[in-house]
Amino acid sequence: MIGILLIYWVGKFFYELAQTYTKSKWGFAILGLVVYFGSQLVLGFVLAVFNDLLALGIDFENNYGINLLGIPVGILACYILYHYLQKKWKKEYINPLSEIDSIGVSNE
Repeated sequence: MIGILLIYWVGKFFYELAQTYTKSKWGFAILGLVVYFGSQLVLGFVLAVFNDLLALGIDFENNYGINLLGIPVGILACYILYHYLQKKWKKEYINPLSEIDSIGVSNE
């Protein structure tokens, strides 16, 4: 159940960010979800490699524990991407209202 809520919220935040800066809304909502699940997949691979190399004895049959470990990693990856895109787009964004207000004003 918590996974469904996280999917909704991650998609919603990226959708609204893209809407604010007039980018592809659904494209960036899907990008946020791909980053969320992709970071969990990378965590699984890293855990598997460390389990083989260091003989940690991780029980991969316990899906609940692995999922709980992946939630903060996915949220952190989305948080980093969200703030990166927000900073980047804020620098590039030209507010159309400020452009309209500058029409007819001389630069003398």
